[in-house]
Amino acid sequence: MNKIWAITKKELASYFKSPVAYIILIITIAVFNMFFFIIIDSNQEATLRDVFKVMEFLFVFIVPLLTMKTFAEEKASGTMEFLMTTPTKNTEIVLGKYLGSLIFFTLIIALTSMYYFIIEFFGTPDRATALVGYLGVWLEGAMFIAIGLLISSLTRSQIVAAICSYTVLFLLYFSMSFIQYTQGAAEAVVRYVSTLSHAENFAVGLITTADLTYYLSSILFCLILTRISIENRLWR
Repeated sequence: MNKIWAITKKELASYFKSPVAYIILIITIAVFNMFFFIIIDSNQEATLRDVFKVMEFLFVFIVPLLTMKTFAEEKASGTMEFLMTTPTKNTEIVLGKYLGSLIFFTLIIALTSMYYFIIEFFGTPDRATALVGYLGVWLEGAMFIAIGLLISSLTRSQIVAAICSYTVLFLLYFSMSFIQYTQGAAEAVVRYVSTLSHAENFAVGLITTADLTYYLSSILFCLILTRISIENRLWR
């Protein structure tokens, strides 16, 4: 556990040593604030439902910027080989890097908590629905990070990692657009794979076993594949 935490702290430190982290934080919160006030002013409702939907969509663009360097930078600089020779298990390396990215992502989510306090000051929002909505946004982001981590472990180029992550996340998010061309079992698969169909339930305060299983199993699956990837002798 100590080794995992050490890698986590190193990963977090790498974010804040670069101006990119501060730029991402500032731009992300600024964009979220703009959409928050536009949505609240338009809907005139004490609810964050539509705000959550916007946040989930924007994280498709933001998360690849957070994950593109996790393994790709290590491999390009040659420090990955050094890390692999230390008495640290591959699972600990993967979990440490994942938690570092996830904590930074959680910080972004935490900074948006002011939205709830604003609508509570001016209205009477459903507290449980808001909490479930935030849980949905966090779970979706956690899954996106796991996907980005996996893709970063497959390449030495941060640019390639970012582009591939964008491609995968776009396909997952917009897969419902292809449902009109499917039917039967294929339709059920497309509907289940789509992140949009699962995120909508959380946005309205609904937690289902199927949605939790979707996010948690996807995270676990990607982390396992990432561990297998870093053990691949083709790039070690």
